[in-house]
Parts: sequence; structure tokens; C-alpha cells
Amino acid sequence: MLMFVLIGATGTVGRQVMDLLLRRGAEIAAVTRDPAARLPDGVRPVVGDPSRPDTLTDWPRRTGGVLLSPRAAGRATGELLALGAARGAERAVVLSSATVRHPAGHRRFVEEFKAVEEAVRLSGTPWTFLRCADFDANALAWAPQIRAGGVVRGAHPGATTSPLHERDIAEVAVRALTEDGLAGRAPVLTGPDPLDQRDKVRLIGAAVGRTLRFEDVSPARVRQTMLAQGLPEDVPDRLLGSLADHAVEAGPATRTVEQLLGHPARSFATWAVENAAAFAG
Repeated sequence: MLMFVLIGATGTVGRQVMDLLLRRGAEIAAVTRDPAARLPDGVRPVVGDPSRPDTLTDWPRRTGGVLLSPRAAGRATGELLALGAARGAERAVVLSSATVRHPAGHRRFVEEFKAVEEAVRLSGTPWTFLRCADFDANALAWAPQIRAGGVVRGAHPGATTSPLHERDIAEVAVRALTEDGLAGRAPVLTGPDPLDQRDKVRLIGAAVGRTLRFEDVSPARVRQTMLAQGLPEDVPDRLLGSLADHAVEAGPATRTVEQLLGHPARSFATWAVENAAAFAG
């Protein structure tokens, strides 16, 4: 049996893809930098650095599809897929960004996603690019503030996107990995509802049974706080650049998830209820 190789298997979407494939009885290899990573029973670890494909010495010899997170591989994407092709990889599914089609934020981050997509195209491996809106799970960054009180402090309260549930991304990814219908396509995936930041905070409050409030603070203050938490500079740069643009023009809203999966995209309200424990403390 061919084996699916998941690069970014321990990430927000990768874990969901792993779960769905296991339910189908698929064989899975999970690429991870952490030798002690906790993986489900039956998942084969491939320990190494995806940005240095020469370290992936345990890459399986009979590869079916590859799930690729661009941040994991970066400039090594072409070399990584060459390794996969040598082991028989039949297709590559890339977790890309809606900003490739609908630019927002700092240009250099958009160019990074474009570069990965181009490297995949040049690899010769049949591909699908899932151009995703921001994830519902990004709101977990607010959890410490919400647990500590009733105020979320952030910049650009009116920034509006249609955030996307990780399970919906995973379901589309599994379809792209296991079926032929999405080969050569680059669907833009979004959640069902345009929401600004105040809407998200309100919905989290409803999920935890508390009244929460979003307090507008300067982007400079948000950036300083994030850096003080030890986050690398590109994290606040990615966040604040996109928020500034989406405060002027809302991000895309599509019905692609529903069209592909046959059920409505899961709402942010649903995600908030599922993750209420993270905000309740």
C-alpha cells in the first residue's frame, strides 16, 4: 500500500488530516523535527528537517500523496518534492494562502507562498494548492487575555475576514490527496461568514458564557507585546500587515468549501464552542 507523507503533520491542519486518513485505514508517515513528537498509533515518524531534505533519511519508499506546509519547507520545496518523486509521489497538496489570489499584508509574505507554488509546479508532481483564508484557530492567541479577564486588546478591530475551520481544510486536503478531481486546481477556501475582530470576541464570549470586549490599541503596542513574548519579528509583521489591509477591504468570502464537500463550511461560532475550554481556563 502507498503511504501518505504529511509535512506539517503536528500542525493545526496536519493533525486533522492525519485523523481523517487514519479513519480511512491509510498508511501515514509524519515528518517531524521532534524525535519525541507524540503521534497516533500506526503513524510512522520521519524525523528530520523539511527545509533540509537530506535529513529525511526515513522517507518511505512507496509514497502516494504528500501534504506540504510551505513554512515547513520554504526554499527547499523543490528539493523536497524531488525526494518525494524519487519515492513515487503521485501528487502534492499544498496548504497555501488566499493572499496569493487576494493580496493582503506585507508583499514579502505573499511572495513566499507564490515561490512555493511555483517550485511545486516546476517539480512535475501533480499538484493542488489550497489557498486558505485565516484560520479560526488563530483566535487561540487571545486565550491568555480572555482567561485573565474580559478584554482582548488588539489592533484594527474592524479588520474583516471569513475565517476557516481547520476541519474543513483537512477534509478538502484529504479529498485532494485521495481523488483526482482537484488536480491542477487552486481553490480559495474561506469560512461561511465575514467577521471582524469584535465579532470573533463576541462569539467566543457566547461560547464561554461571558461578556467579552475588544479594546483597540495601537499596532505598535501589539507588536511590542508580541515581541516581548518571545515571538519572532515575522509573526507580528504577518498579523498586523494583513489586519491593516482587511480593515480597509474585507478578505475574500467564497462558497468553495460547501461546493467541494457537499456541506456548509463550519462557522466560527461552532469552532468557538468546540474550543471553549481553551478560553475558560
